[in-house]
Amino acid sequence: MIFKAVREGRPYPPHELTLKEWAAIPPRQVRLDQLITIKRELALDKLLAEDSTYFGDLFPHVVEWEGSMYLEDGLHRALRAALQQRTQIHARVHIM
Repeated sequence: MIFKAVREGRPYPPHELTLKEWAAIPPRQVRLDQLITIKRELALDKLLAEDSTYFGDLFPHVVEWEGSMYLEDGLHRALRAALQQRTQIHARVHIM
């Protein structure tokens, strides 16, 4: 199993964080099997692209809410890590 669960949509309330505010959160290691994805579908071309993080944050965004960790942004990076046999990723975690 790669992720703890896969669901469609955010169960938590809006957090209103800007990209600048996300960037201020220091990345930390997160186990892939503790993450719940909030996207059911993935674009294979983004997964396989070498420059997929060129225009975005290098670290996935995770929201911790009510004891669970939701992968809000960075599904492609997390899956790429899993395909490389890694069990953890560095992510920015916002605690609500």
